[in-house]
Amino acid sequence: MKKRSHVIYITHTAMLTLIALGLSYIESLIPPLIPVPGIKIGLANIAVIFVLYKKDVISAAAVSLIRVFISFLLFGSVLSLAYSLCGALFSLFLMFLLKKLSIFSEIGVSVCGALAHNVAQIAVACLIFSSKEIFYYLPVLMISATVTGIIIGLISCLMIRKVKI
Repeated sequence: MKKRSHVIYITHTAMLTLIALGLSYIESLIPPLIPVPGIKIGLANIAVIFVLYKKDVISAAAVSLIRVFISFLLFGSVLSLAYSLCGALFSLFLMFLLKKLSIFSEIGVSVCGALAHNVAQIAVACLIFSSKEIFYYLPVLMISATVTGIIIGLISCLMIRKVKI
């Protein structure tokens, strides 16, 4: 019986990772809505937030990190890996903490995760390029992260309530 539960766990994690990867690919096909570099919707976060609320932080970390590495292998560069990995880790850590504290809804957790992702990516860019001027771009990213975080949070909220696993 215990072996079966491990198989189900691995199968769920694999399916949700593939969903996250598919959402990342779909997002790469969408032309930028705003012609500002670095602004993305964050569709893959639907799967990560779903897993964070339906399963646990370990499963959410597995889905997020495996998706980042597979995306890197298929479409990325070492630079994109550094940005994505740091953004994903900081975002997931903050979303887990806020979920655990129960001070925000799924939408609030999503917005905070999007904000954290952008802060981490700007910090990485500052380190890589040895330039603090990159932080001037942060307000633009914060506005877009708030808007996209709300959208992703609403979709995630619907998924969490409607999908049984």
